[in-house]
Amino acid sequence: MFLGRVVGCVWSTVKQANLEGQRLLIVQPVTPELQPAGKRIVCTDMTGAGAGELIYWCRGREASFALLPAEVTTDFTVVGIVDELHVRRGKPC
Repeated sequence: MFLGRVVGCVWSTVKQANLEGQRLLIVQPVTPELQPAGKRIVCTDMTGAGAGELIYWCRGREASFALLPAEVTTDFTVVGIVDELHVRRGKPC
């Protein structure tokens, strides 16, 4: 899983049928220190996350598992909203 910040949403009137009813968010991947890390991506959302929220997301085939039993074609899915983040330098949690 990866950290990201929701920076917008996508509205689409024409899309693949299995994306019907799915929310699409624009996410800026971030480091644990909350610095931007790479290009923005479009994620399906199963959490109801809103603009500015810190989230975690997954990618690849596993991204579609969060939306089961629906068979949604997606590469990225928001699977959680972060309440708190604690980062230790040099030691794992």
